Amino acid sequence: MRSSDVGDYAAGQVQAAASIRRYGSGAQTARIAPMHAYTAVIEHCPDTKLYVGYVPGFPGAHSQGATLDELHGNLREVIAMLLEDGEPKLQTEFVGTQTVVV
Repeated sequence: MRSSDVGDYAAGQVQAAASIRRYGSGAQTARIAPMHAYTAVIEHCPDTKLYVGYVPGFPGAHSQGATLDELHGNLREVIAMLLEDGEPKLQTEFVGTQTVVV
């Protein structure tokens, strides 16, 4: 095994270990949970002083929080809950932002 192969293997093991979920009773059985990444749009409401975030095209994937960390945790929780029903077919895809000068 080449040293670069060892590095790749170690990186893969760290990634796999980070996604292992334990379940069951008695003897522990491990399964690797799939990782999902979504882009959230985040805005700050000056009236409520809350951060509001949503995932474009993912129905129901929206939340709010007093801080960006709280919003991030809330979005993770709601997305995980929505994924319990299976991987959604996104209705739209986030492309990016543009600055428009008038």
